[in-house]
Amino acid sequence: MSQQPDLTGKTILITGATDGIGRQTAHGLAAMHARVVICGRNPQKTEQTALEIRRATSNPDVEYLVADLSAQSEVRRLAAEFRARHDRLHVLVNNAGAIFMQRRLSADGIEMTFALNHLAYFLLTLLLLDSLEAAAPARIINVSSGAHFGARIDFNDLQNERAYNGMAAYSRSKLANLYFTYELARRLEGRRISVNALHPGFVATNFGKSNGGIYRPVFGLAHLGAIGPEEGAQTSLYLASSPEVEGVTGKYFYRRREQRSSDESYDAAAARRLWDASLQLTGLPEMLRL
Repeated sequence: MSQQPDLTGKTILITGATDGIGRQTAHGLAAMHARVVICGRNPQKTEQTALEIRRATSNPDVEYLVADLSAQSEVRRLAAEFRARHDRLHVLVNNAGAIFMQRRLSADGIEMTFALNHLAYFLLTLLLLDSLEAAAPARIINVSSGAHFGARIDFNDLQNERAYNGMAAYSRSKLANLYFTYELARRLEGRRISVNALHPGFVATNFGKSNGGIYRPVFGLAHLGAIGPEEGAQTSLYLASSPEVEGVTGKYFYRRREQRSSDESYDAAAARRLWDASLQLTGLPEMLRL
């Protein structure tokens, strides 16, 4: 983008915004004069991040909300707190995610990778659909990954209970992001809400380092060939702000260009099956079942 768009009057919510590409996305959108609401898990760090972005961009409209998005009660609280503050949401950036090298369960008893990387996107988005529709034309941006290539979802083992492998679970969750993106785009057709996904590139962030122990140096070495968070945020910024993608929906982007995702990701029957399973796992009320 040669000239930054002016996003004055636009309200944008970004999850996972205290580090890495989420923070850089928030900073970039605040610099475009948007009202930015960042979400993080750590109260002190999230508050400090909002303060630093306000100072760096001279934009006083940078707010923060705190939630651990691996827990569905926290996702629901986040959505309720956002709606209590704002009646419209112009852009939702589902960015929060992690990789877990050892199998863990969320507060809801769901395998953590699936809970955080997919179900949090699914639940938060559907809970905020009214706010997005009120702001239409609105945009939903799901941060996926090129790691989805080669992945397949075993619907008999959504919880990754059999021979757990952290990287494989992560890859499946990123494929789930694409199933969700494409299925939601189909279901929202004609409602002036676009839904797109992206691969940010291989970015050097704190992603993965929370595994600690023997895994910390592995992720550290892997980052030697990675791009920086500022570069990694460029496609998120493009999809959130550029007039070039107004009305474009159901697509996958890399380096600010539309790309073809894996053949597997276009399996509409699998996307519908994942949608139905996600509804059951989140217990959404009937009125939110598009």
